[in-house]
Amino acid sequence: MPRLPVAVPALRPLVLVCAVLCGAGGHVAWAAQAPDASAPASLAAAEHLYFNGEYVAAAAMALALRTADPTNLGAYELGTSAIHFQIKRLMGDGKDRVKALKACTPCPALLASFAEETTRGVAAARAHLVEAPQDLEATFLLGKLNLNHVWLQIGTLGRRTAWSEYREARRLVETVLKREPGHVRARVAHAWIEYIVDTRVPFLFKWAMGGGDKKKSLAEMRKAAEAEAPFMVRTEARFALWEMLNRDKRVAEAAVPARALLVDFPGNLEVAAFLQKHDRR
Repeated sequence: MPRLPVAVPALRPLVLVCAVLCGAGGHVAWAAQAPDASAPASLAAAEHLYFNGEYVAAAAMALALRTADPTNLGAYELGTSAIHFQIKRLMGDGKDRVKALKACTPCPALLASFAEETTRGVAAARAHLVEAPQDLEATFLLGKLNLNHVWLQIGTLGRRTAWSEYREARRLVETVLKREPGHVRARVAHAWIEYIVDTRVPFLFKWAMGGGDKKKSLAEMRKAAEAEAPFMVRTEARFALWEMLNRDKRVAEAAVPARALLVDFPGNLEVAAFLQKHDRR
């Protein structure tokens, strides 16, 4: 789902100081320092806050970045992911999404901010692609902004809407993968699409959404989490793998990436709560 840092959707989304990849026979450590609080805002610093579950601070830093540079598509994408996860956290995990939204006093303002950032980000991405239609990263980020909207509406708010955004997002993500099959973020996004369609969409409607395959999506997410990529990109894939395994009730398997992620992001309360619950079993 969206950046998916925690369970999430995320929750791109979402959520890091080092990463430890655990496997048979040992582990590989990836070192990275937390951002200096006195350092100027940067996308890397905002991502660190996001993956640590500090969504309010991450959204604020993303807003500062896009205000300073209205063409910063990465800031729009991260900002919408961080706002989404604020809403998701406030609404909780109850089944009655309408009731949860009504009880959430801060949510209307957050939803308005999410809509504004999405509208601005999509417009900036489209304008950029008019000038540089072959820009693969801008193509992906336009698709990801659409997906952030889809995950919020369908997943968090429980609304049956955002189909046009879904169709465009899927088309753009698949376009990126056709041109660059190793694009890790696009692989993660596409795996989420396949998983959600297969597990959440009624059988008779799956064909209209391009189909889905849970088994395939899990396999692809594992590969994405192990792929060679920049630290934050691999981090997003590992959060997504943890979330997907947890959703699929493979709790013991999900605990493996969760333990590594908690080393990297000890402030992420969702990961810590998951492991505490797992260890009590």
